[in-house]
Amino acid sequence: MTTVRTAPAVTPPDSTVLRTGTLSWLFPRRSALAAALLAPVLLALIALAAMASSTGMSLPETLSGLLGTGDAGTVMIVRDFRLPRVVVGLLVGAALGVSGCLTQTLAGNRLATPDLVGVNEGATAAVVATAAGSATGMVGDWWLGPLGAVAAAVLVVLCAGGAGSRGYRVLVVGIGVSTFLGAVSDLVMSRENDNTAGGVFLWAVGSLNGRDWGVGTPLLVALLLLLPLTLAVGHRLQLLRFDDDMAACLGVDLRRVRAAGLALAVALAGLAVGVGGPVSFVALSAPILAQRLSGPTRVPVVGSALTGAALIVAADALGRVAAPVELPVGVVTSVLGGPFLLWVLFRTDRTTGKA
Repeated sequence: MTTVRTAPAVTPPDSTVLRTGTLSWLFPRRSALAAALLAPVLLALIALAAMASSTGMSLPETLSGLLGTGDAGTVMIVRDFRLPRVVVGLLVGAALGVSGCLTQTLAGNRLATPDLVGVNEGATAAVVATAAGSATGMVGDWWLGPLGAVAAAVLVVLCAGGAGSRGYRVLVVGIGVSTFLGAVSDLVMSRENDNTAGGVFLWAVGSLNGRDWGVGTPLLVALLLLLPLTLAVGHRLQLLRFDDDMAACLGVDLRRVRAAGLALAVALAGLAVGVGGPVSFVALSAPILAQRLSGPTRVPVVGSALTGAALIVAADALGRVAAPVELPVGVVTSVLGGPFLLWVLFRTDRTTGKA
């Protein structure tokens, strides 16, 4: 009597195999469900953020302004003044979330963020340097942030021995470079007058004040170009969860994939910092929350983008109504991010013993 053995199932439990002829696709059910749940939450946050201000506009009036069905004054206030800031916040949050997702995956550590590889400090130093000596105290153009981020990342990679180095080595070198660049920025600002220092301080803590379509449009174009590349790289980064030998056996060019992931993380973080300033904790928290929603088998690129966008929009709206004076979005994320970081450390210590 012949015994027929059934081949073991290799499809992840949260996915479905879709086949069309010779083509097949592993559809991530849980990730798709998480994105479908985050989308309406994000729409609700957009409406609430457009309403949040000291003018006392009601939610129905805000919705009529967003849809263009209200009076001319309401439509102008909502669409021309509030909506651009909200959209810029969405884009900044999405860029930070995806950048943090890539950095954490490359380093194999949930506490790894673009801050640790010198990206934020490089972008900040570039903008601060242009404001030095300014009589108006205005920060430089937003595109200086990405240039400074790239320069800092190149310095970190060169000192670490290449982008293909193990994650911990890049992080250690990045911490040193970040500390040095931060000290340089502080030294430059300490030599400036109060007007210049005060003007740059608001941006340096992370702020969306005054951001409009002038910076939102190029940021949107950049994200439309970078996010498809990030999705492609994220698919390959899933294999890096095995050890290097196993990933190489599965056909992954480790050096090339790590270099591409690091380059995309730097570009996205540089764009976000250049536009909204070094907003803290979003790049840390968004991928962790997205991972909880999408499950452990995926690199949550889309989920991190949606979660990061939601966090920035919610924090910016809260900063406009939580105090008599408007709080920069970076201050709100810092206040809320501290307890979140403690939660991550406490939970990690009890479960796995490591970050």
